[in-house]
Amino acid sequence: MKNKVEEMRKIHNEKQEDLAKIVGVSRQTIISIERGKYNPSILLAFKIANHFGKKIEEIFIYEEE
Repeated sequence: MKNKVEEMRKIHNEKQEDLAKIVGVSRQTIISIERGKYNPSILLAFKIANHFGKKIEEIFIYEEE
């Protein structure tokens, strides 16, 4: 699954550790999400999307493999 987490984080001028604290995960989790190595739970995906004031589909893009 592709995502725009890094893009949105940079638009909001936030560090990975700042976003991690806000949504309640480790900085390593944010790094893994941004690199596409980890798909967040639906709850975490909603927390991230809500933080940026976006719908979940605007941040996380599902593609058939």
